[in-house]
Amino acid sequence: MGDHTVQKAFPDAARLDAESAEWLRALAGTGPRREAALARLHERLLRVARREAARRGPRLAISGPELDDVAHQAAADALLAITAKLGQFRGESRFTTWAYRFVIFEVSAKVGRHFWHHPVVRLTAEDWDRLPARFGFDPADQAEWRDVLAALRRAVDTELTPRQREVFVAIVLNGVPLDTLVLSSASSRNAIYKMLFDARRKLRSALAANGYLPDDSSRRS
Repeated sequence: MGDHTVQKAFPDAARLDAESAEWLRALAGTGPRREAALARLHERLLRVARREAARRGPRLAISGPELDDVAHQAAADALLAITAKLGQFRGESRFTTWAYRFVIFEVSAKVGRHFWHHPVVRLTAEDWDRLPARFGFDPADQAEWRDVLAALRRAVDTELTPRQREVFVAIVLNGVPLDTLVLSSASSRNAIYKMLFDARRKLRSALAANGYLPDDSSRRS
């Protein structure tokens, strides 16, 4: 398949760099060439997934085969997502840069599910700052700080919809950039932003109802 075919399948292909255009030619084709490209891409995705999983693993107390399994699952799921969304690639970055965002998101999502399914996991100091601090709580007392985190986790489990929970965990807990989440899902940027806004509003209300934050209505009066 030549450059003309790629340009018909991908309208912006004329401005792609040579390497990105070659990835698209191979992955959009058929037969042995496509299979070889899929194998090469999976190998690259797996390397990125292993690095990202290793970076996040110590905080979650997972390592060895379990951590490697996370990387393999993330690489496989990312490969499926990438091949399904080839038509969405418009060349704002190199193809591999675009593809790596998918696998980083998949690692983040799987690590997030592991975190919420294993309550014995302890957060680092950075995580303490990332979670209750974003709701306006002043961590003057460590014991109270831990109580707030426990209340927050209960609220995430009981107050949020599954989709709100997924977005909150990905962006707030795992630090996935909003645009990466948009790229790896079927939602728009505005839809995810609203979902995160609604999730944080629900969580603030739950914390206020339990006395951990000032009630917004009393603050306005």
